[in-house]
Amino acid sequence: MSRNTLNTLKEFPLGAGQNGQFYSLPALAESLGVNLSRLPVSIRVVLESVLRNCDGKKVTEEHVKQLANWGPTADRTDEIPFVVARVVLQDFTGVPLLADLAAMRNVAAKMGADPKKIEPLVPVDLVVDHSVTIDHFREPGALDLNMKLEFSRNNERYQFMKWGMQAFDTFGVVPPGFGIVHQVNLEYLARGVHNANGVFYPDTLVGTDSHTTMINGIGVVGWGVGGIEAEAGMLGQPVYFLTPDVIGVNLKGKLREGCTATDLVLTITEMLRREKVVGKFVEFFGEGTRSLSTTDRATIGNMAPEYGATMGFFPVDEATLDYFRGTGRTEEEIAAFENYFKAQQLFGVPQEGEIDYTRVLELDLSTVTPSLAGPKRPQDRIELGQVKNTFTELFSKPVAANGFNKNPDDLSKVYETTNGLRVKNGDVLIAAITSCTNTSNPSVLLAAGLLAKKAVEKGLHVAPHIKTSLAPGSRVVTEYLQAAGLLPYLEKLGFGVTAYGCTTCIGNAGDLTPELNAVITQNDIVAAAVLSGNRNFEARIHPNIRSNFLASPPLVVAYAIIGNMTRDLMSEPVGKDQNGVDVYLGDIWPTTQEVGELMRLAMNADMFKKNYSDVKNNPGKLWEDVSSVSGQVYNWPESTYIAEPPFFADFEMTPKAAESGITGARALGVFGDSITTDHISPAGSIKEDGPAGKYLKEHGVLKADFNSYGSRRGNHEVMMRGTFANVRIKNKMIPPKADGSVVEGGLTIHQPTGEQMSIYDAAMKYIADGVPTMVFGGEEYGTGSSRDWAAKGTQLLGVKAVIARSFERIHRSNLVGMGVLPLQFIGSDSPETLGITGIETFDLKGLEGEIKPQQQATLVIHRADGTSQDVQVLLRIDTPIEVDYYKHGGILPFVLRQLLAA
Repeated sequence: MSRNTLNTLKEFPLGAGQNGQFYSLPALAESLGVNLSRLPVSIRVVLESVLRNCDGKKVTEEHVKQLANWGPTADRTDEIPFVVARVVLQDFTGVPLLADLAAMRNVAAKMGADPKKIEPLVPVDLVVDHSVTIDHFREPGALDLNMKLEFSRNNERYQFMKWGMQAFDTFGVVPPGFGIVHQVNLEYLARGVHNANGVFYPDTLVGTDSHTTMINGIGVVGWGVGGIEAEAGMLGQPVYFLTPDVIGVNLKGKLREGCTATDLVLTITEMLRREKVVGKFVEFFGEGTRSLSTTDRATIGNMAPEYGATMGFFPVDEATLDYFRGTGRTEEEIAAFENYFKAQQLFGVPQEGEIDYTRVLELDLSTVTPSLAGPKRPQDRIELGQVKNTFTELFSKPVAANGFNKNPDDLSKVYETTNGLRVKNGDVLIAAITSCTNTSNPSVLLAAGLLAKKAVEKGLHVAPHIKTSLAPGSRVVTEYLQAAGLLPYLEKLGFGVTAYGCTTCIGNAGDLTPELNAVITQNDIVAAAVLSGNRNFEARIHPNIRSNFLASPPLVVAYAIIGNMTRDLMSEPVGKDQNGVDVYLGDIWPTTQEVGELMRLAMNADMFKKNYSDVKNNPGKLWEDVSSVSGQVYNWPESTYIAEPPFFADFEMTPKAAESGITGARALGVFGDSITTDHISPAGSIKEDGPAGKYLKEHGVLKADFNSYGSRRGNHEVMMRGTFANVRIKNKMIPPKADGSVVEGGLTIHQPTGEQMSIYDAAMKYIADGVPTMVFGGEEYGTGSSRDWAAKGTQLLGVKAVIARSFERIHRSNLVGMGVLPLQFIGSDSPETLGITGIETFDLKGLEGEIKPQQQATLVIHRADGTSQDVQVLLRIDTPIEVDYYKHGGILPFVLRQLLAA
């Protein structure tokens, strides 16, 4: 259809006497005779994209009508082709994406086509933020030393990025040292509205990081996807998804004195995870929403993956405009932004009763209390006064329940390191102000600085063995902490600026001392990390720290001072002042008024403009000194960081027939609930004696130069060896130890030999023998980061199907995108109820004919005693386009065939 068929291209006032054009939703409502004002705001923003990109091919008039008639409780069978305005990458996911694009150009060149056919059609920004590690801390020049180490370790990756900058016209890089992608996105990349030849449209995006949803705080529709889906989006393929339910969250009241945005978001995470909002849009409304600052809203949007939603969306209002002014956007941009959203009737936070939501939930902000979350999951909120009891109770549960292999008597026992340091269970060994979630929010950063100031003035200190760090989300944070006079106090307690990046939250905390590692592992001590992050999954923060707690920045400082999770911050003193008098948390906790008086320093437009002008004008000598190669096709030099991916080997324009069934499969792993993408594909340290460590040593890499899995995602040989290699993953195929404790690590039992070996080694044996494999899981399989390597690695290990109780949104999509079947148990079936131990063989039947979205198939379980059982499972290929992806062997071959055929 022509875009003018519905007669919706209209004019609106830009300001200063000028007009712009836009595809008008009010005009669409009149044309179709529907009332769009009752639709959720987020649905209307998506509808604008569908309307504007309606070309009669990928996006049709029928798509427009279907979405315009969205019903709050309708069956979800329609798929939406969503064309985004731009794509945002971080370096851990961006480098493998760039490698895939480079490999596509290799294919094009080999087939005699123009390599420039492989070219992003929308702007793509890669922000380097995941690489830096906290090697140096609590010492002068720690920031500079960590930056120099980052560049020396990652030089090959940065050379590759520079090649991409010159090879692709719309590909830009924000170099290391500027900040975390989501904060840079908020402060700099987001424009509010875009203008293409006089036609204005709202900013929308997908990003290759699950916390892309932080941008929802300023009214931008966007979410995290795997790199494989982002590649398709940037190469002109719409992002397809089922028409979603939209859960409205009515926020009432105001936060009470002493509560932070972190306490609020942990409460919301607990509440929404319980309400099962996985795969749904969440939209906030009501008077309580209006009371929140834009940065508080961004904090809540950021944690959408933790509560399972596709988005945590906040509509545009006056607070959004104030944020744009405070961060240095031009008056012309802001006027166009405001006038566009008002012309579309999208401006303002809806009030109760104005929107038809699938379901409405309520939260009174005045009921929020100071909280932490842990020790393993973000949704496990603990009120501050219950932290001590909760930690203690973990030791009284059976080993199988807590996984800590401890008993209550061990809590009081003191262990001594070889250098005389005394360590107990519950000791805080890492305290990090880190992560996009909180370091984007001036209210909690200023609160941490004020608490540090009061603590230092009372003579309090942090024990020298605690690894402390401050890694702001952007360099602007340092500017306003200095302007407020608070940075010296944070430095005095050990929280000096050590990096600008994700650091501890992504697993780049750096190592503990050898003495601490030894005493922890030899005595199985349950030490703690406290961080202002969004993820605390097992072994993510540090492989030897078994309990990890999420907290607001001021609480991170407070726990660093008190030093142990079995000390009660609500009733026990945090320390003694210069006169030996007990000091309590209330004595040093900043008031809302004290924080508010400093907020003006954080919204300084000139400060933001100066900082981000340096991205192009003054990126720093370290970045400028990185050499690069030119040319439209990459030549793949020998490297353990960057290697040509194998996903296009033997590529042909006609896809091979998809496998019609699976026969004689073996279980590669049988896992429980909440298996995260960190379990499947770790981001942190590489074990020397694991398959990936052995590979690196065989290629001349010293242990000191291993870097992390995340930094080596451009090399499939490393990553496939790291798949299912998390040191805390528990494969139920492995029998418990003699003392009843659970065996951890990436191990399995190879069948029929019964030999215990690494999952990688077993997978290679099965591949060599032509034996297909399956993976089994419980609830929430694939929760966590939008880590495409969790699916890529699964595919390269020869896994044909993953069968679980339920899937997290992004990982399910990634599995389909890599040609791996996601299947879901039905009803109460699970690996446990079906007695799956890994000694069985399996067939999959029912997919021999034409595959249909969400059809049922039959899993046949052949047991060792000769009996068999037929079990119905649900195919989680959810949409017709996903069927096409699977038939082509994945989304990347599908898109490549389209581009080369054009």
